[in-house]
Amino acid sequence: MTKIIVIGGGWAGCAAAISARKAGAEVIILERTDLLLGLGNVGGLTRNNGRYTAAEESILMGGSELFEITDRYSRHRNVDFPGHKHASIYDVNLIESAVRRKLKDLDIQIQFYTKAVNVELEEKRIKAVILEDGEKIFGDSFIDTTGSTGPMTNCHKYGNGCAMCILRCPTFGGRVSISEKCGIKDMMGRRKDGTYGSFSGSIKINKETLSEELQERLNKEGVVIIPLSPQEVHAEKLDIKICQHYAIDDFAENIILLDTGHAKLMAPFYPLERLRAIRGFENAKYEDPYSGGVANSIRHLAIAPRDNMMRVKDIDNLFTAGEKSGFYIGHTEAIVTGYLAGHNGVRKALNKELIQLPEQLAIGDFISYSNHRMHGEGGDLLKFTFAGSIYFERMKEKNLYTTDRKVLKEKIEKAGLLNLYDKELIN
Repeated sequence: MTKIIVIGGGWAGCAAAISARKAGAEVIILERTDLLLGLGNVGGLTRNNGRYTAAEESILMGGSELFEITDRYSRHRNVDFPGHKHASIYDVNLIESAVRRKLKDLDIQIQFYTKAVNVELEEKRIKAVILEDGEKIFGDSFIDTTGSTGPMTNCHKYGNGCAMCILRCPTFGGRVSISEKCGIKDMMGRRKDGTYGSFSGSIKINKETLSEELQERLNKEGVVIIPLSPQEVHAEKLDIKICQHYAIDDFAENIILLDTGHAKLMAPFYPLERLRAIRGFENAKYEDPYSGGVANSIRHLAIAPRDNMMRVKDIDNLFTAGEKSGFYIGHTEAIVTGYLAGHNGVRKALNKELIQLPEQLAIGDFISYSNHRMHGEGGDLLKFTFAGSIYFERMKEKNLYTTDRKVLKEKIEKAGLLNLYDKELIN
């Protein structure tokens, strides 16, 4: 039976595993920690701005499972906040177990506490990944969704130190890039000042440590905006964040909280003593990262060069998705690239023609446009998301952004891609 090995169990890895399994392959996820979803256990934001379009395109192409789960576990829907429209905010406390159940229902194997540290190559083709204990896991195609954050040494080198974040490198060890183990040099992103990497865009506070008034507002409205005094405005933070769609004055001049089950604070870090000086935050305590007062994880440190079918360049049977595949931001971006990588991984194993999504679709244009731009001059300074910044502006200019499902269905039917990921390839 065709076997697909997915390295990394974040949103991208889970999407890749699902599409490969639905195509008929045996699928194994290798996850170094004890949890799926990685940063998905912190984020919580979907369907805002162009992410709505991308989610609906994916659903129409058959990549529906993970969006159905985020929709089902959304605490708030159709929420507006500065720079963002019609957002859904899922409960980060419930999402991982729901995804885990879905993968088990699909008979996808998950090996936790398992880190691939090397590869066995034969003429630009991976035969097996090698685990820490020396065991070899053989497969027909491999999908690198190891992300671009950490390990600890990089958070010290390019940030304010290890933030003790959800990735938990001190416990489970640092991320290992499978593409680099194949001899392919990864790309590193830069900030405006030339420093490598980007700070994660937010931290989360234990909601019960906020005042009852703030808790009530969050639970009811989903978003709370609190103006800051002039001395508390630090606009320079906007330049170091990964999330450039939040790099607008509102996010420097206000505290903006989202209700993800915890209170998501839209800032890369905030000194605890200063936060507690603000009314309603007197007892505030950080949930993730624990060092959110001084630091946050550093991302965009290991991007694998790839083509528009999500295959890593110069390695015949290695695919990539999520933040590992571009200077991407967000769960939706990880999911939609993961679905394509998993599907094409099976196609490659069967010697079938790989799929490139057309640029008439937002997902197809996003994959090809970001790939072109990030390899051009200054490309390592760019960041791409359906939710804002340069790509959302492009979506609007090209008339790719819509919330009209009928329009999207007509586009996908015309492209011959309706229910693409639901079709079994192995007979």
